[in-house]
Amino acid sequence: MKQAILITAYKDTSSVYELVKVFGEDFNFYVHFDKKSQLDVTSLKSITNLTIINSYKVNWGGTNHFFAILDLCKAALENKDNVFFHLITAEDFPIKSLSDFWQLDIGKNYLDYTEFPYYGWDSSGGFDRINYYRFFDLFNAKKKNGARILNFLLNLQKKIGLKRKSLNFDKLYGGSTYWSLNRESLEKVFSVLDYKMLRRLRYTFCAEEFVFQSIIMNSALKHTVVNNNLRYIDWQSKRGGDPAFLDETDFDNLKNCDKLFARKILKTDKNQLLIALKSHIGYTE
Repeated sequence: MKQAILITAYKDTSSVYELVKVFGEDFNFYVHFDKKSQLDVTSLKSITNLTIINSYKVNWGGTNHFFAILDLCKAALENKDNVFFHLITAEDFPIKSLSDFWQLDIGKNYLDYTEFPYYGWDSSGGFDRINYYRFFDLFNAKKKNGARILNFLLNLQKKIGLKRKSLNFDKLYGGSTYWSLNRESLEKVFSVLDYKMLRRLRYTFCAEEFVFQSIIMNSALKHTVVNNNLRYIDWQSKRGGDPAFLDETDFDNLKNCDKLFARKILKTDKNQLLIALKSHIGYTE
């Protein structure tokens, strides 16, 4: 019996190697490297419990990110030894000991969710993500011209009255991309995601933030969901990014919280938070 760590990465390979070292052989690893990054992954290929995928070029907000996550899930489900699955990024790091991971109730699913409309996202309550064609895979929203084009296309669709067909859910739910789920819930997701559904989800915005929630919360498994994805994320300080990069000033909060992972941490040898966390979780080089 093993747990699977599913990782999306694009900056480097050393951050992935660091995670593999910390978690060890009782975990299996599945990493998708953004095809745009063209990273040399040769140094990772000898790791027997690591599977490398680089199916998609990923833009922020695009559905290719969602499809990359699905590829990670598919690969991890193929190994019947995997009973529990954690989706993280290469910039994340565990803040609990490995024994704490094995004390989790794997009959539960740890997933942030809020029923639509969710005005914490935008004035549409999240529906603009789904009701219109969002071409984030074609235009980079992180670039000035890309953002302008994307906004123009959204407003044009609204102006001419174009609206896509509704998704076939009794209720829509959204939340964080990152979760810790058991095998039954992931298999349920794939039982719903047929060709027709996947085609409909193409050119939505951040599908990974509502598909898992909507499928699971509209199923009999909703009673197994804990509305806590077990990630410590700082959306407030904007320190170095959004969400913020955590540093040594966050250590006490991390040490005392009920989360499994911290997001995000720079993986450098001199990062004092990383050094403190390794000691806290009992990891030695």
